[in-house]
Amino acid sequence: MKSAEHEEFRQMVRRFVKEEITPHIEDWEAAKQFPARELFPKMGALGMLGPAYDPAYGGAGADHSYHVILADELGRCGCMGVPMGILVQTDIAVSAMAEYGSDRLKRAFMAPAIAGEMIGALGVSEPDIGSDVASLSTRAESDGDHYVISGSKMWITNGIQADFVTTLCRTSGDSGYRGMSLIVVPTKTAGFSVGKKLEKMGNHSSDTGLLHYDKVRVPKWHCIGEEGKGFYYQMQEFQKERLVGSMLGVSLAEDAVRRTIAYCKERKVFQEKLIEKQWVYFHLAELRTELTILRQFIHHCTERFVAGEEISKEISMAKLQAGRLVRRVLDTCLQFHGGMGYAEEYPLARLYRDVRLLSIGAGADEVMLEIIAKMEGFGPA
Repeated sequence: MKSAEHEEFRQMVRRFVKEEITPHIEDWEAAKQFPARELFPKMGALGMLGPAYDPAYGGAGADHSYHVILADELGRCGCMGVPMGILVQTDIAVSAMAEYGSDRLKRAFMAPAIAGEMIGALGVSEPDIGSDVASLSTRAESDGDHYVISGSKMWITNGIQADFVTTLCRTSGDSGYRGMSLIVVPTKTAGFSVGKKLEKMGNHSSDTGLLHYDKVRVPKWHCIGEEGKGFYYQMQEFQKERLVGSMLGVSLAEDAVRRTIAYCKERKVFQEKLIEKQWVYFHLAELRTELTILRQFIHHCTERFVAGEEISKEISMAKLQAGRLVRRVLDTCLQFHGGMGYAEEYPLARLYRDVRLLSIGAGADEVMLEIIAKMEGFGPA
């Protein structure tokens, strides 16, 4: 990911983050929502919301490495909430649609999402199920050329602002993994409602909703790909989410280390700069080393993913390690800031809260361990 085109894209995103996102983080965190309807059209005009997608729908026809670069640069903004909302737009709400959706569906929803004219979300988790996707109960009953959808979705990023929710539903009587379909549900459809905006420990600038579907009628052409294959489509698309999420975590952690080094160079303790204490600089050197190793592994995964290889195991490893390492990095950085790290006027407290989600969202650590064990051949069948 070091071509001239990659670097040009990286620098464009870096400037945008510096000028259009970072200066507003404090206000958006306080408001507990970032203005996606203002921000996304600006990003869409610069080609940031879908560089890997088909140019026929507004993409650049590039590859997924550009999305990983986007996640990397978004990690410099000083919070995780805004980057998470953006990556839902680019890599989660329309990802399956881009690969399996019809031309009609892509023109109706994906093209406006890439342009920043529509806000997308993904509805998989439910009030009673999170990582256990096989147990979901939201159902889409067939009624002529429509589906009638009933159920609820929870923990839905962009759920408050979304114009459409790509919703995983049961379309047959099968239990477990079979008989699910991905259906695009416009949020203005009768019967759809936002139950409430969820208050969270962190990621305050990202709106998260509890969504209700009360006999929502949606045309059958809104189904992505083949009916009944939604679970398999979504499991494949989760690999992209986990890859960009891992890179976002590394970038956020590296930003925290940079801030901590700068602070320790200025902060004096017992007439000596904090950075001069061996305990401090040894730990910071170790963290930089571990983050660099993980970054390189994510680059390795990205290159293999772009080449079309099956690397679910490796991406699960990256996701697992990112969640755990980033937590430890932020804990250490906050400790080295002392009382100032615990104060809300410094970004460390916010980052400490935000990154905890990395080990929960897009598949908890325990799910990653299950995947790794099974693919290594020693987990349960």
